[in-house]
Amino acid sequence: MDHSHMDHGMPGMDHGHGDMDMGGQCNMNMVFTWSSENLCIIFRWWRITGPISFLLSLVLIVLLTAGYEGVRQITRKYELAHARRLNAFTAVSSTGDGGITDPSLANVVSENAGLPINNDERSPLLVGRDNRAAVVRQGKLTMAALYAIQVFYSFFIMLLFMTYNGAVMIAVAVGAFVGYLAFAEGTPAAKSVACH
Repeated sequence: MDHSHMDHGMPGMDHGHGDMDMGGQCNMNMVFTWSSENLCIIFRWWRITGPISFLLSLVLIVLLTAGYEGVRQITRKYELAHARRLNAFTAVSSTGDGGITDPSLANVVSENAGLPINNDERSPLLVGRDNRAAVVRQGKLTMAALYAIQVFYSFFIMLLFMTYNGAVMIAVAVGAFVGYLAFAEGTPAAKSVACH
């Protein structure tokens, strides 16, 4: 006997599923839980089907979260290198030797004082304003891209945390710990509680 046409729900209780096929049923917990039964982590296809998939997912979460610390370290290193490049422009322009900072080359220039020296700042061979502006522009674009990656990554980690699963939350914290150990290189441990 086919009972599929019968309404087994309570009157007025629409659970919002309509005719949608829920497939493997993902549990969407809105309260803290330790249960991994039908747990979907961010995507429907990242579904916990047993203890092995749960353990592998926790390891992957640790690695993903540690990777976030790696991206932060890459960003810090790029910002430092960019600042050094910009400081090189400042050092060159403050020497007053037509952009030559090497003392041995400065002597050659002073010995040939009678010869014309190309002091055109647009020359690609000299460090000038236009070249500095190009370095500033490229640095700003690269730092903006790195910032966008960090924001996306941090919100992805936030979504992991919002599974409200205790083991997943611990895996996120362990990943941050591992990432700090692997990538911190003397940076302070203080971090704001903001998502990014």
